Amino acid sequence: MEAEPFCGDILLQQRRGPVIPYLNGSFKRGVKIEIIPAIDILGGRCVRLLQGDYAQETVYSPDPVGTAMRWQSLGAPRLHVVDLDGAADGESVNFELIREIANSALIPVEVGGGIRSMDTVKKLLTAGVDRVILGTAAVENPELVREICARYADSVAVSIDARNGKVATRGWVNSTEVDALELARSMKKLGVRRFIYTDISRDGTLSEPNFAAIRDLISAINMPVIASGGVSSLSHLRLLKDIGAEGAIVGKAIYTGDLNLKRAFEELS
Repeated sequence: MEAEPFCGDILLQQRRGPVIPYLNGSFKRGVKIEIIPAIDILGGRCVRLLQGDYAQETVYSPDPVGTAMRWQSLGAPRLHVVDLDGAADGESVNFELIREIANSALIPVEVGGGIRSMDTVKKLLTAGVDRVILGTAAVENPELVREICARYADSVAVSIDARNGKVATRGWVNSTEVDALELARSMKKLGVRRFIYTDISRDGTLSEPNFAAIRDLISAINMPVIASGGVSSLSHLRLLKDIGAEGAIVGKAIYTGDLNLKRAFEELS
């Protein structure tokens, strides 16, 4: 059955970024890499957590909207917004802030955190969000993922958040025995067209991404993969581009100044 349109369809087409090309059904690697600044919202503020630990919070700005506009002004092609309150609570908590960011930005905005129902997906997309990110739902409710992809496939990504190769859920608080690669393969069968991979142990550490795990995931599913966790230098971005990552989410390094975001955009985007 054809998915019925909704009022955000035109806006989505206007905001959606460039499509990464496929050749004979195969993802074309190494063409470019999309550098995506992260805006993590907790208690209405822009924060960073260390390895996803809510007890290890650093506040970088009381104004997430202003932060979004700052990254946009430096040349960001897309913004990655996470509702950390929502990830823990299981529902969209910072919706009004997210809507304000999406409506203020001239670039696409992707959002994750607490998206575990069709109604939440519709609400976010109608509010101007370009892409929703499903994490916990992929593990706990794969049938919902199938339904969401059937209707909004181009506006969906699944986040594979792993510790030692095993997926964590509910704001990374719950550990599971679900293998990251197996989850990605099963999600691909359900119609997921894009993935985000985060090595939780690297996130917020300014160390380096888990290049091996990202490379293995790209090889296993041959689909667009956005890397996250530990990205903190131009050399990291170059390596991710070389192994075929479609994009890289940059967080703590751009807040501390370890990564010059404007230079990164100029050299690699």
